[in-house]
Amino acid sequence: MSRNGPLAILYHTLFVAFTLAPILVVCVVAFTPESHLSFPTDQWSLRWFRAIADYPEFVRAFWQSLQLGALSSALAVAFCVPAALGVARHRFPGRDVMMALFQSPLMVPHVVLGIAFLRFFTEIGLAGSFTGLVISHIVIVFPFALRLTLSSVTGLNPYIEHAAASLGAGDLTILRRITLPLIVPGLVSGWALAFINSFDEVTMTVFIATPGTETLPVRMFLYVQDNIDPLVSSVSAAVIGVTVIAMIVLDRLYGLDTLLLGRGSKND
Repeated sequence: MSRNGPLAILYHTLFVAFTLAPILVVCVVAFTPESHLSFPTDQWSLRWFRAIADYPEFVRAFWQSLQLGALSSALAVAFCVPAALGVARHRFPGRDVMMALFQSPLMVPHVVLGIAFLRFFTEIGLAGSFTGLVISHIVIVFPFALRLTLSSVTGLNPYIEHAAASLGAGDLTILRRITLPLIVPGLVSGWALAFINSFDEVTMTVFIATPGTETLPVRMFLYVQDNIDPLVSSVSAAVIGVTVIAMIVLDRLYGLDTLLLGRGSKND
């Protein structure tokens, strides 16, 4: 029996509407034929979507963001597996300090991180390089991936691994055939959350990106400093559309609940 009364339903409806309103406004503005930001509009046009082709910097920055987000998130998740296993399975001196260190990027302002990385990469010769961007993004997305990976490892029944060991399985075999398959939902969720934060990051990246390594958020940030036309709205709407299509395709092929919550979730 539902516990939500009319007041609760109204509250949740208003909350969802408040959350989605900015996204809907951006998408509507992207279809305006005017040369300036106009909302609401009584005419519809694809003018600013066609204009994206005249600015290949946005397309190049989009692919740069995809590559950067995918690579940094994958490496962050790979580092999270041994970290989560060590923290969840063992009690050792300095464990709390290590966890605080892992979570510290959440507490340091990204402006400070950007200045620190700029100085550090300049000293070691990685300033303005894609490698430097990957390293910096791994640092800022690592806490998000670690939290979800650690949750999966904590909820893993250790007796399954003990049973495999009693049957003669080695440590690598247990890790490859038992542990990793059981924590896949946490790894996928951690990768997705890390990718979103990497793709969306602009405050830190603007300090260390160069014209050859600009991400899409940085390119959009620099564009709106000198322009007030709806081009950025059309780029944002296009990204939103690609994201929605990708989610629908993944849901149809695999099921988002299967990917993020586990294989048996669809039947629960």
